[in-house]
Amino acid sequence: MSKRSVVITGGGTGIGAAAAELFAKSGHDVTITGRRADVLAATAERLGVAHVAFDAADPAAVHAALDRLPTSVDVLVNNAGGNTDRRRPAVAAGDLSGVADAWRANFEANVLTAVLVTEALKPRLADGARVVTIGSIAAKQGSGSYGAAKAALEAWNVETARALGGRGITANIVAPGVTLETEFFAGTVSQEWVDARVSVAFNRRPGTPGEVAEAVFFLARPDSGHLTGQVLHVNGGAYAGR
Repeated sequence: MSKRSVVITGGGTGIGAAAAELFAKSGHDVTITGRRADVLAATAERLGVAHVAFDAADPAAVHAALDRLPTSVDVLVNNAGGNTDRRRPAVAAGDLSGVADAWRANFEANVLTAVLVTEALKPRLADGARVVTIGSIAAKQGSGSYGAAKAALEAWNVETARALGGRGITANIVAPGVTLETEFFAGTVSQEWVDARVSVAFNRRPGTPGEVAEAVFFLARPDSGHLTGQVLHVNGGAYAGR
């Protein structure tokens, strides 16, 4: 595989960092992005990749970052996001303003980040480029506003694949199940919670960031050009094809 230019949002930790490491070790030019400049810089130094700090949910910040991002992009990995409910105070019963704020937060973190960065970089996507977005098993199995946001990504992904298909560009989603060794859960779940969800996986274990990164890498291959508009589930069978 020839050297390509790869941009990964949310690349400072977890799945994004694992994907950045895999692409970098394979000889590609990698740029990671994220909101936390210190975390991003530390990961970039460890992996030997470039980094650009900005908030991918902020249109002005995305626009301002363009001068520091690659002028040609072969692979875009939309990984920024997460369940914002796990970092926000619980909404009191009957607090409709709180409900609205919570839903907006997950929409911005998971949908707008992908939409804005993809739109900003669309003119820079090379013919035959690959767009891979991180979804979630929650889009199929539910998880409040987070699951709804990830389901919205699936609809957006189909339209993106359709719009870019004429240039040989593919757009796909990788949807992990329970994946540990990330900051996703933010210390909000018990071992019992994890065990209950892992028990429904056919292999009876959680996934790893590296396994999700391998799925991203597969979809990003030049030889994966006829696979587009799809959702690839990486969950040990916790959500089986149906």
